Amino acid sequence: VQLQASGGGLVQAGGSLRLSCAASGRTFSRYAMGWFRQAPGKERESVAAISWSGGNTYYLDSVKGRFTISRANAKNTGYLQMNSLKPEDTAVYYCAAKYTYSSGNVYFAAHDYDYWGQGTLVTVSS
Repeated sequence: VQLQASGGGLVQAGGSLRLSCAASGRTFSRYAMGWFRQAPGKERESVAAISWSGGNTYYLDSVKGRFTISRANAKNTGYLQMNSLKPEDTAVYYCAAKYTYSSGNVYFAAHDYDYWGQGTLVTVSS
């Protein structure tokens, strides 16, 4: 499966952005999905993840209550709604997918994922 992330940009602190991850090549509905980010000089970290059924999710503590991960399997697209953005959210955001037989599993380790999008830059100004 090929992934294309989009929706990044420059936003002021307190603002919102919605990232999209469009999948092509295979049926997206059997892939668990995750969003990761990497800020300059820092390691890549898991931000949010969702099972392929959409029923289970995971969030990094620092984004809980501000970010929402979702997916529209019929559209082969995943989303990350980001509200109340902070300067420390500035990073390149990547979407990733993992084929799994389990409808309820979520994965938050980068090494769990098989496919990656190219990244989209989110810059939050103070």
